This record gives sequence, structure tokens and C-alpha cells, in this order.
Amino acid sequence: MKKITIIALLLATTWASAQTTNKKTTTKKATKTTKTVVKTPAKTSTSSTNTTNSTKTTGTTDLLKTVGTAVSSVGLGNSISSLSNDDIVSGLKDALSHGATNASSQLNAVNGFYGNSLVKIPFPQNAQKVADQLRSLGFGSKVDDFEKTLNHAAESAAKEAAPIFVNAITSMSFTDAKNILTGSNNSATKYLQNSTSSALNTAFTPHIKSALDNTLATQKWTELAALYNKIPFVTPIETDLVKYTTSKALSGLFTVLAGEETKIRKDPAARVTDIMKKVFGATK
Repeated sequence: MKKITIIALLLATTWASAQTTNKKTTTKKATKTTKTVVKTPAKTSTSSTNTTNSTKTTGTTDLLKTVGTAVSSVGLGNSISSLSNDDIVSGLKDALSHGATNASSQLNAVNGFYGNSLVKIPFPQNAQKVADQLRSLGFGSKVDDFEKTLNHAAESAAKEAAPIFVNAITSMSFTDAKNILTGSNNSATKYLQNSTSSALNTAFTPHIKSALDNTLATQKWTELAALYNKIPFVTPIETDLVKYTTSKALSGLFTVLAGEETKIRKDPAARVTDIMKKVFGATK
């Protein structure tokens, strides 16, 4: 739209300049006509006026043609209003399915959480004093190993996200799709967050619990807590590891999904299907 505005301003400026020149020319012609009106029949004045009006009409017509060509060349015809309801719904579902699958696959990979600084699950914040104290006592490696088990548990559960996302995407209405298309860069992520968080929490919890048990995370946490609780005068700590890890896993999942959504909206190369190109290309 910025390109259209710039072109229109340039053309308007050119037209205004042309009108000024026409006025000057008309004034000069009128002066000459005044001097010779005694010798020349009144017809000359009428002819001059008709010529001037013809010139103005032709100039305006040419200007309109030029504006029409310029507007067409920058793709105004390929706007959201030109998309059918089916186009919008299909394009959004395609984009969401692609983004959700990518997000789930990225996090389900080895070190998908642990190797990504944006979503890496840290030592429980409400027990950070435990980590700090244990590191100061020379147990830093145990703290690091424990963090790895939390992240690997989340990576194991991430595979459960894709089918839940697909189910939510399938039931999307036209109103949902249009609001997402014309909304902010993370409106699709917010839609999925609102419609899938409960189901994801239910699906992630048993997988994370199983993964924590298999990687001995629960045992390691008990060991760390025991070491900390032996420190004189400290308040014993208790943390629900499954709940904490599940919450962090879901937060990381939506962070990655938001990144996928932004890429599709801003980078044409990320629109890997024709319908995605058509729909998101119309939002420029």
C-alpha cells in the first residue's frame, strides 16, 4: 500500500503541474485573442475555449489511465478482498498445519529444548537457591545433569503436540481464519494456545512423568533436595517436577510456533504451497 500511495502522490503532483502550465498557456491565448477580437469573428474565441477544454479532458483521461496502470502494476487487485472464503480458510489451515508440524518436530529432536536458548528449561525458579547453593558447594555437575533430564523429558513429549494442533486447526471457522489472517504476527499462535492448552497439558503430563522417571530425574531431584535440605538453617524445598516441566514445555512449544508463524507471514520463501502464497501474498 505504501508503494501505491507514493505513486499516487507523484502522479497527482505531475497533474497539478500540468494544470498550472495549461492555465498559463490559456491566459496567454486569451490575451492574444483579446487583441485580435475586432478583426476575428467570435468563432475564434469559441474554438480556443473548446481546444482548451479538450486539452483538459484529454489530460485528465490520460492521468486516470496512468494511475490505473500504476495501481494494477503494484498488485492492488490481489488484495484480501479478492480472496474467497475457501481460499482464506484453506490458506490458514495449510499455514498452521505446516507451522505446528515444524514446531513439534524441532522440539522433539535431540536437544530440541536443551540446545535452544529461547526454550531451554532451567532449574526450577522457586528452587534456584538450591542450584546456587549446590554449585557453591561443588555439586554443579549434578545441577547440570538434572537440567538436562528436564529438557529431554520435554523433548520426548513434544511429539504429542502435532495431532492436537491438527485437530484444532481442522475445526477452525471462516471467522477464526479471517481474524487470524488480518491480525497480529502471532494471532494464529494465540488461537492455538487458547484452543489447545488444556488438551496439550493432558497429553504432555503422562509423557513427561514417564520420561522423568526413565531418566531418573525424579530420583536426581530427590538427591539434590536431600543435599540442600542438609544445609543448616535452610527451609526445606518441595517442587512438583512434572507440573513444572510440563508448563515450561508448553511455553517453549508456543514460543517456537510463534516464530514459525512470523516466518510464514514475513518471508515468501516460507510459504511452501500455492494456497499459502496466494493468501499471505494478499496481506502485503
